[in-house]
Amino acid sequence: MTTTYVLAGGCFWCLDAAYRALNGVTEVLSCYTGGDTARPSYEQVCTGRTGHAEAVAVTFDPEIIPSDVILDAFFTMHDPTQLNRQGNDVGTQYRSAMFPADDAQREAFEAARARAGELWPGEVVTTIEPLGEVFPAEDYHQDFFAKNPTQGYCLAVAVPKVNKVRASFSQYLR
Repeated sequence: MTTTYVLAGGCFWCLDAAYRALNGVTEVLSCYTGGDTARPSYEQVCTGRTGHAEAVAVTFDPEIIPSDVILDAFFTMHDPTQLNRQGNDVGTQYRSAMFPADDAQREAFEAARARAGELWPGEVVTTIEPLGEVFPAEDYHQDFFAKNPTQGYCLAVAVPKVNKVRASFSQYLR
């Protein structure tokens, strides 16, 4: 039985690439959620006016990779102390947010955020928001890093995040 978590922590290309490196992750969908525009486009989300975050829906098998590892990896691959930004990516669409599907996920997300607070200097600003409708991002965003490994953003931003997850969670690598 698989579980899906919807998480936002900056550009979805980075989260997508890092999660795909982990054994037990069966699917990663780059998506938009947390806003109020139906079926937003990437261009609309980039304006910061739709309310959506760039997110990933990570589906995994908790028999292979524990839920806590999925969540701890989330707090490893982005800086949860940056409000509405990740590095040079600025705007509410790049916020650190978790979108629980039910009360059990909310409890797990709260516990993970508390663990992250013990590790990161400064206040963890990750929000826990209601899971609204999830809109898949355009096809070219799906598995972007694998399709564009020499793209400048991937080399400068995604590679260090993927490497950090690989180093921290080596026992769960594919």
